[in-house]
Amino acid sequence: MSDPLSALAGARYAGLATIEEAGLQGMITLRGDLSSKTLQKAVKAATGAAVPQTRRIAVSDTGAVAWMSPDELLLLVPYAEVVDKTAALTDALSGDHALAVNISDARAVFTLSGAGAREVLGKICPVDFDVSAFKPGDFRRTRMAQVAAAFWLDEAETFHIVCFRSVAQYVFNLLMASAHPQSKVGVY
Repeated sequence: MSDPLSALAGARYAGLATIEEAGLQGMITLRGDLSSKTLQKAVKAATGAAVPQTRRIAVSDTGAVAWMSPDELLLLVPYAEVVDKTAALTDALSGDHALAVNISDARAVFTLSGAGAREVLGKICPVDFDVSAFKPGDFRRTRMAQVAAAFWLDEAETFHIVCFRSVAQYVFNLLMASAHPQSKVGVY
């Protein structure tokens, strides 16, 4: 069996902001009734975090939970633990109408940090990134130019971006173009 590899092997670029491929991340898509006490308990056990409010992410020392839709969450756990955590969720939710799927190897994760991070994303995403509109803990699913992406902002003003692994190079190139000091990327 081969060793798992991240999508872009730690690719990095520094311009108006710093873009870094974040490496392997355990990710579980969880579909079900988000108001279910059984589901909430299982999520807390898997991640250490509670089910977040709409368009938010809840982070703990051992994982995170992002709101994806009215019946879907994205659970972030250590990559080495994702198989066991997915199995534990499936067992805990066996009596509920729910589905937990390990999607770790189908996704890529980037970080975007620095003073220009909001500007870089603002050029390529239809989201208001003003500091009064997009705050730490906010989470969005949207388009990043031509592809689907999701992202959140942490307390250190760093954006974490998730996309399909198949478009990781495109997303990295798009972020690099947007972060270039002479960039004209965006809708005019």
